[in-house]
Amino acid sequence: MKRFNYILAGLLMVGIAFQSIGQTRKYVSNFSHFQSYFNPGLTGYEGSTVRGFVRNQWSGIEGAPRSYFISAELDFGELSGEMDPALMGKNALSVNMLQDTYGAFRETELIVAYASRVRLTEKHNLRLGAGLSYQNIRLDGNALTSEDLNDPTLSQYLGGFSDMQVVDFNIGLALTHAKYYVSYGIHRVAGGAIISGDEFIDSYPASNIIQAGYRESLSPNVAVIFNAYYRTQKDINDNVELNLKALLMDRVWVGMGTRINSATNVQMGILTKRIRVGYLFEFPVGGGYNLPGNTHEFTAVFNLFKDNKRRTDNEVLIW
Repeated sequence: MKRFNYILAGLLMVGIAFQSIGQTRKYVSNFSHFQSYFNPGLTGYEGSTVRGFVRNQWSGIEGAPRSYFISAELDFGELSGEMDPALMGKNALSVNMLQDTYGAFRETELIVAYASRVRLTEKHNLRLGAGLSYQNIRLDGNALTSEDLNDPTLSQYLGGFSDMQVVDFNIGLALTHAKYYVSYGIHRVAGGAIISGDEFIDSYPASNIIQAGYRESLSPNVAVIFNAYYRTQKDINDNVELNLKALLMDRVWVGMGTRINSATNVQMGILTKRIRVGYLFEFPVGGGYNLPGNTHEFTAVFNLFKDNKRRTDNEVLIW
C-alpha cells in the first residue's frame, strides 16, 4: 500500500507539472548563496566565485524534481587589485547553468549576465544588471503517464522525443552595503516571446523577484544572518521564503528556514580557507498541497581570489 501511494503521488505530480509547465518554478532553499542567479544585478556581490548546488526534491518518488546548478562569477575589481573590490569595483560578469528534471521533462537553462556598479556613498552601491537567457526543454515521450496521454498535445510525442528552445532576458537592480542588501529582479522580461522547436508550452510569463538580507557580527565568534525572498508569477501562488543562520567562529554555520505554507528546513555548513559547503534538509508542512517525501540540498562555493577570513572586526563572511 505504501508503494502504491508513492506511485500515485508521482503520477499526480507529473500531471500537475504538465498542466502548469508554462509556469514551472525552480525552488532553491539556500537562495542566499545564489543571489546572482535570481538577480543579475547581484553578480559579483561576494567577489569572484564558482558556485553550485544539487537539489533532490521529494526524495523517494519516481519522476520527482532534481536540480543541478553551476555558475562562475568574475569581479573585475578583484582582477585589477582594488583594495575593496566589493565597494570600489565597477563591473562583473557571470555564467550560470541550471538543469532541472521533472517527470517526462528535462530543462536546461544557460544565463550570461553582466553587472555594473555605481557608488552612491562611502558604503553603498547601486548595482544594475542584465542577463541573456537560453532554455532548452526536452520532452521524453517514453516517460509519459496515462494522464499525459489524455492530452492531445502530449500524446503525439508518445515513444519519441521533442525539444523546445526559449530565448529571453533578465534584468535586476540592487542597493548593497556590507551589512545589508535589497534587490528587485525580473526573469523572462519578454514572457518567452522568442520560441523555436515544438511549442508544447502554453505560456511563459515573467517572474518578479525581491530579495533582501541583513547580517551582523555579535562578537568575534558569533554572527547572525537573515535573508528573505519573495517571488510572484502569473497563475502561480506567490512564493515567500525566509531563513536565519548563525555563523560560529567563522567556520561553522547552523540555521533554519521556511517556505511559507509549504515547507520548513534545517541547514548547516562549514567554511575552509577558500571553500564553503552546506547541507539542507527540507520537509513539507501543512497549509498547501504537499507530496510525501523530503528534500535534500547540497551547496558549495569556491572563492577564486580571496580567503574566507575577516578583513575588519565586524565583517561577516557569508550570506
